[in-house]
Amino acid sequence: LSSIIAPSQLSILPKKWEKIGDVLILKLPACLQDKEIIAKVYGQVLNCRTVMEDVGGISGVKRQPDISFLYGDANTETVHLENGINFKLDASKIMFSSGNIDERIRMATISSPDETVVDFFSGIGYFTIPMAVYRSPHIIACELNPIAYKYLLENINLNHVEDRVTGLLGDCRKVAPPHVADRIVLGYFESYDFLPYAFKVLK
Repeated sequence: LSSIIAPSQLSILPKKWEKIGDVLILKLPACLQDKEIIAKVYGQVLNCRTVMEDVGGISGVKRQPDISFLYGDANTETVHLENGINFKLDASKIMFSSGNIDERIRMATISSPDETVVDFFSGIGYFTIPMAVYRSPHIIACELNPIAYKYLLENINLNHVEDRVTGLLGDCRKVAPPHVADRIVLGYFESYDFLPYAFKVLK
C-alpha cells in the first residue's frame, strides 16, 4: 500500500483483524481514505474473498454485528474451521469472535458423555458443537435469534452430531425443559438474571 496511499494513512492502518473463514472484517479509522482500495489489498494478502468494515460492533440481545461491505464477493456466508470444528455462518449477520478460541477449546473438554447439558444462549453452536464433538453429552441448545438458530441446525449437521444435539428456537426461559440438566451453559455477559431459570432446568 505504500505506493498507493499517503504515509500518514499508512501509519493508521489496522494491525489486527477478524478473519472468519474466507471473510475478513476490519476496523478502519473514520479519517482513513481509499477504504475500498485498502480492503482489496488486505483481502488479497490475507487470501479472503470478502472484506467488510466493522462500523458499530455487536449490539442487542440477538448479538448482531454492525457491518458494511467493502470489497469482493457480496456473499458473506462462510465456513470457519477451528479446533477441528466447522462453524458455518453469515459474517454480516452473526457475531463470531476469534478472540474466544481458548474458551471454545476449554468448553470442548468440560462435560462427559453421561451428562445432559442445556446451553441457554447457543448462537450458532459456539460451545454446543465443540462439546458434542469432543465429549458427546446430550445437549439441548436454545437460541433466540432465528438466523443464528438456522446456522445452529446447519452446524449440527455439518459436524455430524445430530444424534446428541437438539436445537430449540426461542427464549431459553420459555423453551428449556425443566429438571433435565446436569450442566447449564450461560455464555452471555448479562446472564445473572437467568440464574433462577437455570436452576429450574437442573435435575
